[in-house]
Amino acid sequence: MSSLGAIDASGVLAVIMGGGRGTRLFPLTAERSKPAVPLAGKYRLVDIPISNCINSSIRRIFLLTQFNSASLHRHVRQSYRFDRFSRGFVEIMAAEQTPTSSSWYEGTADAVRKNLSHLRALDFDYVLILSGDQLYRMDYRDLLLHHVASGAEVSVSTTLVGRAEAPSFGVMQVDPGMRIVRFEEKPREPELLDSLRLDPESLRRLELPEDQEWYLASMGIYLFNRSALEELLDNDYTDFGKHIIPMAIERKRVFAYAFKGYWEDIGTIRSFFKANLDLTADLPRFNFFDMAAPIYSRPRALPASKVNSAAIDHAVIADGCILNRCAVAYSVIGLRTVAREGARIHRCVVMGADYYESRESIEKNAQAGRPPIGVGRNCRVENAIVDKNARIGDNCILSPEGKPENFDHELYYIRDGILILPKNAVIPHNTAI
Repeated sequence: MSSLGAIDASGVLAVIMGGGRGTRLFPLTAERSKPAVPLAGKYRLVDIPISNCINSSIRRIFLLTQFNSASLHRHVRQSYRFDRFSRGFVEIMAAEQTPTSSSWYEGTADAVRKNLSHLRALDFDYVLILSGDQLYRMDYRDLLLHHVASGAEVSVSTTLVGRAEAPSFGVMQVDPGMRIVRFEEKPREPELLDSLRLDPESLRRLELPEDQEWYLASMGIYLFNRSALEELLDNDYTDFGKHIIPMAIERKRVFAYAFKGYWEDIGTIRSFFKANLDLTADLPRFNFFDMAAPIYSRPRALPASKVNSAAIDHAVIADGCILNRCAVAYSVIGLRTVAREGARIHRCVVMGADYYESRESIEKNAQAGRPPIGVGRNCRVENAIVDKNARIGDNCILSPEGKPENFDHELYYIRDGILILPKNAVIPHNTAI
């Protein structure tokens, strides 16, 4: 994060998009919205853009939600409270019926359009549109400074990708002043890709090696002048990436801002799993330990984690865990996780539990043949995501090895070759998957 003091971000409203169904993250989104999915043991996905806003001195934040939003509302309400003398807020705007509209949000642009009346009640110059399912650290004042200096009416934050990754993104072509002159959604034809790659002059200007092919891919982060946003939303178009930005390129001064830091879209099971496991590396690509720009979340009154003769190798362990004579390697262990004697957890994202189970509850569930919450004795769990409050019995073997890339079972799911135990899953004793 940069420490810009010359640019004033007080005129910026931030709008975080959190209303999609999150189908690519199913079953993690079966009972929660996508921005509420747990991340890195103790956070939620929505904590990333909100923290970036706070660290960028942007304190007026709207969060647009629609599907399975109860837990997201609860998390935001308990996490982000600005003092009464501040203008700051994190306000949740759920889809609602009005005298002029009875439909839900039909896309990102439609969601903002339906909330323009709430935005207009405030004094602002710019609107920053953000996604709720990305992992990155950005000082948005850098984007604002570039926006103002270039005379842009719309700015699109872009990440630099290679030729292999470019077909998965919307790719921008820019002139020497970084004004966007062309936009192609997920270009795949070799000739089209050739025409979109950055030219040698642009590579030198961005200080990139000239012996590689680079492309400017949209991050789904947009900065609009107030008047430009209102004009561009005066229609029935529903999506920013598909409709509004291509139209803006034809009508407005639209510039690209090249972001060079780590950025990962974690909207799929594979990318979510990969981003979490990368946090266990000696030098992870995203640094949660950067206190110059911390990632905020809900404060919890939990005890420190307790490790009893356990073998721990490259693991992230959140608060309140109890690890008894087990082995944990290359895994993220979430809040209140209990792992019992002989358990082996390898390459897993264990989200933990919402509560500690009482002795009475353990005995009652045992009578019904259900194991206690946590990982049972002598279990082996590999290449898996274990959602919250899962009950894994003793002597279980849980791994996607030898299974299809995508598979649905009454006890578990497999997505992108990763085993997923859904929230509140019950895996009986001696189960082998």
